[in-house]
Amino acid sequence: MSQHDGHDGRFREPAKKALGQHFLHERGVVDRIILALGPQPGDRVVEIGPGQGAMTFPLLERHGTLTAIEFDRDLLAPLTVRAREYGELELIHANVLDVDFTALAAGTPLRLVGNLPYNLSSPILFHALDHAAAVRDMHFMLQKEVVDRMAAAPGSKVYGRLSVMLQAWCRVTALFTVGPGAFRPPPRVDSAVVRLVPRAPQEIGIDDPARFAAVVRAAFGQRRKTLRNALQPLCSAEDITAAGIDPSQRAEQLEVADFIRLANAVPAA
Repeated sequence: MSQHDGHDGRFREPAKKALGQHFLHERGVVDRIILALGPQPGDRVVEIGPGQGAMTFPLLERHGTLTAIEFDRDLLAPLTVRAREYGELELIHANVLDVDFTALAAGTPLRLVGNLPYNLSSPILFHALDHAAAVRDMHFMLQKEVVDRMAAAPGSKVYGRLSVMLQAWCRVTALFTVGPGAFRPPPRVDSAVVRLVPRAPQEIGIDDPARFAAVVRAAFGQRRKTLRNALQPLCSAEDITAAGIDPSQRAEQLEVADFIRLANAVPAA
């Protein structure tokens, strides 16, 4: 049963640890996210994990319509009832990893937004990338440490597989940091908001996505190894040199474009 607070009518369904729930409640943060998103008439906005509606209701108020995907059954009825005050909410009860974004878009690219559960953030990001052609942009709240890795540049200690995989397919921009006090219950770490804009297919230039993923995974699998040693199962030092890359370099020294060139030069399995 949801708990109601008489002052603002908001339900107080307690956060579930098993679902990694930390409900956003600070209106100033919500307003900054909506400002970054800047929804325009005709945009198809989809919120992932509306939770207690901290962002849902202001978004509805601003935009009029919204689709939201929520896994926690206990939150569905309170969200539905309260949303009527603000606009038209289409609520989908599902695990977001099971949602076909391409089918949901039905020809109108989606603008994804959400405060993602920490334990599912990477799978959700990669699931969205699988449907990149149907996604216009994404504005997500994540653990700050994850956002730092997503947006990291070559040479950084946190530049790694996640950085390369996301930056190859999207332009990644870290927007702002959010302290624990903006959530209920407060997490033990800082969070951050990030914007991802999928690149046009012709801009990406990856010949074989599976081979690219394999090269990036192997290159960062043992960070201390040179590319010559780390990529031994996939290609020779000659292949690496042929791609214009020094085999004695380490993975964190390579730009995303270098990885794309390297993967395209690797012989097909």
